Amino acid sequence: MAAGWGRAESTVTKLFLAAVFALGLLAQFVKPIGDALEGKVYLGGALLTVVGYVLYSEVQRLNAAHATQRENEEALDQVVRRLDDEVQRLNTVLRPTGGAGVTPSELEREFKEALEAGGEVRLTAMGFTGETFAVPLKNILQSLGADPLRTVSLRVLVPDFTKEIEVPGQVGSGGKISDAPDFREHLRRQIAEHASSLRSQIGRMAVARRGTLKVEFRILHMSPSLKLYFINNDVVYEGIYDRLDLRPDPSNTTPAVGDGNLLDLIGYDSLLTRWSLDGGDHAREIIRRRRELFETLWNVAHELTPT
Repeated sequence: MAAGWGRAESTVTKLFLAAVFALGLLAQFVKPIGDALEGKVYLGGALLTVVGYVLYSEVQRLNAAHATQRENEEALDQVVRRLDDEVQRLNTVLRPTGGAGVTPSELEREFKEALEAGGEVRLTAMGFTGETFAVPLKNILQSLGADPLRTVSLRVLVPDFTKEIEVPGQVGSGGKISDAPDFREHLRRQIAEHASSLRSQIGRMAVARRGTLKVEFRILHMSPSLKLYFINNDVVYEGIYDRLDLRPDPSNTTPAVGDGNLLDLIGYDSLLTRWSLDGGDHAREIIRRRRELFETLWNVAHELTPT
């Protein structure tokens, strides 16, 4: 019955008010009806009461609708918060714990997350030629959405292959290693190409309103052994070049027996160890020491000059 009355109330009220209006209109022009209604004070008060009831009911209905809407919004907000908490929990579960070994693909994924989040992003690398840093980053930078407020700073520290070095180098007939000038020149050109590739994104990001980009390459006379990657000041990935490749030197066309082999370092598929600030005191100490190591080397290194 309550449901039926709720559906019929609006129609009944409208008919009643229409009848009252028609009666008042007739009373104005039809004298017998006007005389009959004249002096009916109680009838007028009753009609005002009915009108007041209708207005009161409408206000109650609007208040109820507003309360329902507010409850729905609060319920939706709670659902969103629960979903966000669940996403954070899953990220925590799926993301490697401090000191866990991960593949370079995990590093690339975290590069992308940091850049897509926007704001101020600082990415730093130390490695062999910078290939595992520059190649994926170029693709990520090109796929970013518009965000004029994004600022990206890239720093890369690599060996100075303009100077003699033994590792990587050339193994002679006596089984001892020495400098390989042609191979060094090949590596130097590779580094220059990676630096140019990243710097080419500076203008493209500005034109596409994807943010501002700063790229710095520095060189230091050292043999590459350790690879380091920093994401802001929060996360560090580290690894080593744990594979050696002994192969013929393509630039040596007339090698002697057992001579002319190149000893090269391979690290593109090396496992990396991830450390983050939320990994506890040990992880934070590792990050501090790796940062101190890198900053010391970076400050004494020379700027890579275009050639």
